[in-house]
Amino acid sequence: MHDLWTEELTEEEVQSLIEKASAEIKRRKMEVPAVMFLEMHKPLSFVGSQTAVALSPFLVPLFGFQGVNNYSRLFSKREYVERLIRAIESPD
Repeated sequence: MHDLWTEELTEEEVQSLIEKASAEIKRRKMEVPAVMFLEMHKPLSFVGSQTAVALSPFLVPLFGFQGVNNYSRLFSKREYVERLIRAIESPD
């Protein structure tokens, strides 16, 4: 059994989550608002990830347990948020 929200993401998991999130943002043509939101809230990314853990009973039905678990761990580190911003800004 996993120790939920305590295990670190592997590099492959981080890359997969970033690619998935940036592809979805680009598909919806929301690059500018997403980058602005992430830049503004980057200093609070850890607090946001912990809020996702606290609100997980409400988020799990919408996003699934693995989604909430993985993205809350992704947003707990500022360098991952920066990598997501770079992925969104990169031309594909």
